[in-house]
Amino acid sequence: MKEILREIGTIARALDSISNIEFKEYDLTKGQYLYLVRICETPGIIQEKLAEMIKVDRTTAARAIKKLEINGFLEKKEDKHNKKIKKLFPTEKGKYVYPFIKRENDYSNIVALDGFSEGEVETIFNLLQRVRKNVEKDWEYVKKGNKRKY
Repeated sequence: MKEILREIGTIARALDSISNIEFKEYDLTKGQYLYLVRICETPGIIQEKLAEMIKVDRTTAARAIKKLEINGFLEKKEDKHNKKIKKLFPTEKGKYVYPFIKRENDYSNIVALDGFSEGEVETIFNLLQRVRKNVEKDWEYVKKGNKRKY
């Protein structure tokens, strides 16, 4: 069997490493840009939904969110109807950095897909969405405390 997941992992780690180096000048480290992008694209998102979107546990998300809050990239606001719920919003600093992150992402897409036809890009996208959906089923299953049977 081809090592498809190994290839996907290598691509993801390389791009993450590049991003961490390039975003260092903005005081964004260790994947924090992922959280900031999602918050900018979905202002008012709650921490639990953000963690689910990025596919990390709540503790990992809480640490990253706290650092982003301390560094002035986001703020938490109470929900008008339920004071226990804290919604996440980008600050002016977060909104300022977002376009740079977006440009880096767009550029990385162009580089990664260089030499592919539009049809091939569409095929890759559709196939990777199917892979993600398959993996999400196991992620949900294991997240609930279950063990997979190999």
